[in-house]
Amino acid sequence: MIFGERAIEETHYDILSVRVDASYEEIRTGYRSAILNYHPDKLQNTSELSDHDHESGDRFLKVQKAWEILSNSRSRAVYDSELWASRQGMIAAEDVSLEDMMIEENGEVLDLFYQCRCGDCFSIDSMELDDMGYTLLKNGNKISLQSPDTLPASVILPCGSCSLHVRLLVNADIEVTADGHL
Repeated sequence: MIFGERAIEETHYDILSVRVDASYEEIRTGYRSAILNYHPDKLQNTSELSDHDHESGDRFLKVQKAWEILSNSRSRAVYDSELWASRQGMIAAEDVSLEDMMIEENGEVLDLFYQCRCGDCFSIDSMELDDMGYTLLKNGNKISLQSPDTLPASVILPCGSCSLHVRLLVNADIEVTADGHL
C-alpha cells in the first residue's frame, strides 16, 4: 500500500463498514457481513455476468484484502500509520530502506536514523519496530531483522525539525554487520 500525492478514497475501514477505532470483534463482524453480501457464489445464479456482478466480484476482493490487513495487529498498525499520514496531507520526500539507516546502540534499544536535508534526522527505534512485529536482534557485530511473516511493510517517519517525511520500507530477513549501517 503506497500513499502519495492523492489521498485514499475508500479505506479498509470503510469497506468493512467499521470505525477506525473498531475492536477486533467489530472488524470481524463487519467482515462477515460484507463477505456475505459480495461472495462470488451469489453471482453464480445467472449464466451471464453483468457489469454489476463484476463490480461485486471486485468488491469481494477488496473485502478480503481489508480483512487480511485489519485482522492482523501488526499490519493494521502499519496501515493506520500510513492512513494517518495520508490524512495529514503528508507526502514522503523519498523512500528509504532499513539498509539506508544508521544505527546507534542505546542500552537495550537500537536507534535507527536517517539524515534529513535540514540537518536533523528521521528516526525509529527497535522497540517501535518490535511493536509492529519486527524484531531487531544483535549478535556480536551482526544485526538481523526478524518477522513472523515476510511481507514488506512501510512506515511514514517525520523529521525531528522540519515538515519533511520519508517512507521507511521494511523488508524482513535482513542481516548485516553493525558498522553503523544495517
